[in-house]
Amino acid sequence: MMYQANEKRYETIPYHRCGDSGLLLPAVSLGFWHNFGDTACYENMKKLCFTAFDHGITHFDLANNYGPEPGSAEKNLGLILKDELSAYRDELIISTKAGYDMWPGPYGNWGSRKYLIASLDQSLKRLGLDYVDIFYHHRMDPETPLEETMEALAQIVRSGKALYVGLSNYNGEKLAQAEAVLKELHCPFIINQNRYSIFDRTIEQNGLKETAAKLHKGIIAFSPLAQGMLTDRYLHGIPEDSRIRTDGRFLKETALTEERLGQIRKLNDLAAERGQTLAEMALAWILRDGIVTSVLIGASRPEQILDNIKALENTHFTEEELRIIDYI
Repeated sequence: MMYQANEKRYETIPYHRCGDSGLLLPAVSLGFWHNFGDTACYENMKKLCFTAFDHGITHFDLANNYGPEPGSAEKNLGLILKDELSAYRDELIISTKAGYDMWPGPYGNWGSRKYLIASLDQSLKRLGLDYVDIFYHHRMDPETPLEETMEALAQIVRSGKALYVGLSNYNGEKLAQAEAVLKELHCPFIINQNRYSIFDRTIEQNGLKETAAKLHKGIIAFSPLAQGMLTDRYLHGIPEDSRIRTDGRFLKETALTEERLGQIRKLNDLAAERGQTLAEMALAWILRDGIVTSVLIGASRPEQILDNIKALENTHFTEEELRIIDYI
């Protein structure tokens, strides 16, 4: 039987305005970076999508190279959209990106007009969609003129293949330059996607967070749990089935030093005092000041999605709690 969404799906989580645009995003969004490639179980992917949407998570975030194999996350979501979610297309925000290595040769990478437009055409085929809601340039390109990359984004919107555009992994200075070009092109640039967590404050240090707020642009934070370090998973060392052991590409065992494990335990104690799990507190911390529009979670089990949504029950921190987190 075809999936039918929970009728009360819009009663669970808040929606935040993305910068000063008309678009509202759920406070928690579902990322397809892991667990949606060809090595994952298709039935489980469906359950993850259904659990998310049944609880008001309307935003699914992808990129051309998410897999493994690159492209397979888009292809798998395309099947789920066609078979199960087609009736809900207009209730979903689907985003994808281009900027990292995708196919051989000089036109499958970085930020040229050639690459971005070709890549999105491929993504739309895999997704089985006429357009995506948000299309991102995935990383700064030191060699392609910024104007060319931004003009390609504007052309993509004019062609109807994306409704809004975003920038990912940019710093504050480049964001300001890109925004000036996109404004001149009347291109609806509304969002920045960057890594951000209690352990990774890069967007505070490189001016991105401050600049986005000043320019009234949204921010969506990826790796908010620092690849699982900001959960109870590593409180007592490294479990055998953890991603470090099974797939060491993104989190290396060397990252979990004694000092880091000590920080994790102290943060876990503070979370317990707040009546939260460490993961809940880590997600709440990102949303604490209203500058970040949405946090991007990954999940391998439906229960993880439900656990992460609980973070929204308390995103308020006292000055003292924030001081302790910084000190740790």
